[in-house]
Amino acid sequence: MNNSAMNLNRTEFGDPQNSGNVISEKEAFELLHAWVENEKLIAHMRQVGHLMRSYAKEKAYSEDVQHKWFLAGLLHDADWEKWPETHCNKIVEELEARNIDPEIIRAIASHGPKYFGVDPKTEMDKMLYAFDELSGLIHAYSLMRPNGYEGMEVKGVKKRLKDKTFAAQVSREDIADACERAEISLDDLIQFIVRHQIDALV
Repeated sequence: MNNSAMNLNRTEFGDPQNSGNVISEKEAFELLHAWVENEKLIAHMRQVGHLMRSYAKEKAYSEDVQHKWFLAGLLHDADWEKWPETHCNKIVEELEARNIDPEIIRAIASHGPKYFGVDPKTEMDKMLYAFDELSGLIHAYSLMRPNGYEGMEVKGVKKRLKDKTFAAQVSREDIADACERAEISLDDLIQFIVRHQIDALV
């Protein structure tokens, strides 16, 4: 992976005048399916979108804010399949061209700080970064369990985290960094994902 090509080389995204501008859930899924064929990748983005919305809902944020969090999660990897070498330049440019709220664009731009060169600053930024990698590992763990997410415990997830051969593509370093930035314990993050991700693909 060419990290230098992925670096966005800027820290400002979108136009502040577009604050509040969003696309509908239907439009977001149309964009997603136009760009992505890999069903596993689509499932991952749906899961992260669901986690983002669930988190914003638990924080009692308005439905408008919940929708923004959902869009950031749903579209964060939309350009990964077609343009992996320059991920996430394409989705950032697409959302800027659509005059989308800059908070959504910035969250997407900062979901991999060591790759894109953009530090997560807002709560939305930090939680997207936190959910991204761990969501994938937990889903992989659910697939190897007879009962999936049912009865999944924190200690079981942490055991898989320690086993670096399991879901080897998942960055343990990023998960630790994300928890620190979001000021959330690993145990709490795992519990939240297990509790909510079970409903993501229903």
